[in-house]
Amino acid sequence: MILFQPDRDRKRAPSLVDQAACALERAIRERVLRPGMALPSVRQFARDHGLSTFTVMAAYNRLVAQGLLQSRPGAGFRVARQRQAAPVPAPSWVAPRIGPTWLLSDVFADHSISIKAGCGWLPPDWHNEAGLQHALRQLGRVPVSQMASYGHPLGYHPLREHIAHRLGEHGLETDAGQILLTHGATQALDVVVRTVLRPGDHVAVETPCYANLLQILALSGVVVHSVPRTREGVCEHTLERLVREHPIRAMFVTTVLQNPTGATFSMAGAFRLLQLAERHAFLVVEDDVSRELLLEPAPLLAALAGTGRVVYISGFAKSVMPSMRVGYLLCAPELLAQCARTKMSLGLTSAEMMERAVYHVLRDGRHGTYMRGVRERLRQAHDQVCEAMVQGDFEISHEPGAGLFLWARPRAARGEGAVGLAARALEAGIWLAPGAYFDPGGRDEGWFRFNVAYSTHPRLWRFFRDALD
Repeated sequence: MILFQPDRDRKRAPSLVDQAACALERAIRERVLRPGMALPSVRQFARDHGLSTFTVMAAYNRLVAQGLLQSRPGAGFRVARQRQAAPVPAPSWVAPRIGPTWLLSDVFADHSISIKAGCGWLPPDWHNEAGLQHALRQLGRVPVSQMASYGHPLGYHPLREHIAHRLGEHGLETDAGQILLTHGATQALDVVVRTVLRPGDHVAVETPCYANLLQILALSGVVVHSVPRTREGVCEHTLERLVREHPIRAMFVTTVLQNPTGATFSMAGAFRLLQLAERHAFLVVEDDVSRELLLEPAPLLAALAGTGRVVYISGFAKSVMPSMRVGYLLCAPELLAQCARTKMSLGLTSAEMMERAVYHVLRDGRHGTYMRGVRERLRQAHDQVCEAMVQGDFEISHEPGAGLFLWARPRAARGEGAVGLAARALEAGIWLAPGAYFDPGGRDEGWFRFNVAYSTHPRLWRFFRDALD
């Protein structure tokens, strides 16, 4: 029985194991091979298709693992008999209750929302599919012996070298030994908080700020003080007053395309913050996950002040793919050693397979072209969404023209506030992110975080028009 003709083009075709397994699976699905039927022996199948017995055995075993074949000693392989599960009626959709907890965790498992205007990631069809598939194929060729251990505590060395080189292009001179890879940039924040701070310590954060940071700080038991975010940086007058009144240990900021406002530090704003940090001896923790989405250069605090005063954090959720979960931090050597111990205590090493995949994507010649395309698409989305907001009589904090986010509020909002309006939107299959989730005090002043890549749908703006009439 001939099921397929092997394609031996190594550059273009899937592996021979993949081809054999797919051909067998197709034959089973199409009932060419019926339940209970015996398959040709491994040797016979290999002879019929011009394959090695090792290739055929690997394909057979893969289908056994998938439950499509059964194997019994001395009896060969047979097509498995599939049990018919009783049909389960589809549940009717019920809108979930929104809140900070839903935004933090449940939303990632909720695929029922059709318009995700409040989410924090790029649309799936925007991703570099060709580059990602190429990286995964490259990963499949790595010998298992090279990935069988837990990996290095600091992370995959070639990726750390690549990061060091890229940071050098931004004026931050460093080396691979000063970089710690983590399970995403959020874990990097958690590692820094657990290493540097103790319950009762005082810290300052931007208002509004990254919602997950607020949850991390709440779990750590520190005292959080708010500093208003401005278009150029942070309000220095508020920060100066805070550091005179409280023993501020650290200030957490997002330098460029801030989540949720989209604001970017000016050079003057960066220098003023660093001067305050030096004068009052507090640490600056710089979250810089969106720099790859910038259209123009912007200050990098760690390059301006050095890692003695700044802990630098970034990752690849915005430039490669969120599910890769690869981030990193850079800081002074002594602190880095402590952070590495914290990381190992929390979950041992990070996932080297994902780090290798990210490395292959970044090294692929198509990544730069892909990122230029993403930046252009985001610029166009900003233009569209800003136009819709003007027509809908929204107040826009400012118009960055780049990155994922716009921070805006309807001028005609009712007394229900942004949280109440978001609850009504969810019933209509629209996910909004109220500003209260990004405020340390949970204040609802009518603001929303809009992801422009998801906010061009006319139904979103029809909802606001009808809801605010």
